[in-house]
Amino acid sequence: MTLLVESSAVLSLVLGESTAPGVLSILKGADIVASSVLTLVECDRVLSRIEAMSYTDLVQMKARRDNLAELVANWTIVPLDEPVLARARQRFPQEPVRTLDALHLATAVTLREWPGDIALLSLDRRVRENALALGFEVLPAIVSAVK
Repeated sequence: MTLLVESSAVLSLVLGESTAPGVLSILKGADIVASSVLTLVECDRVLSRIEAMSYTDLVQMKARRDNLAELVANWTIVPLDEPVLARARQRFPQEPVRTLDALHLATAVTLREWPGDIALLSLDRRVRENALALGFEVLPAIVSAVK
């Protein structure tokens, strides 16, 4: 199974949230892990905001950035190319959809061209609802784990 990982799940791991163990378990079960380049940008921006607002010390920030780099080192990073951008401009089943969420969902739709099954790992309720409506397996299966 190919697992497309959305930003909310990555941030859960990097920030050590209560959902992190479940996310990590799902990641370990995937044959291929992919993520949009957008996920890297979003995660780096969150870490930059935390750092700028002095919510944590520099040693902890370096550890979080190192954790992010290590986490994605062997993932397939999907670009925001023309097919993704074209699909993001179209309607989704559960509108309204925010721009960044549309880009994540469009990435998932374009990955359907890859061989094998594609599942989406997300903790974001709106992304999950749309992915389910688009026919994707959405993980984690337990709804209480989503934001």
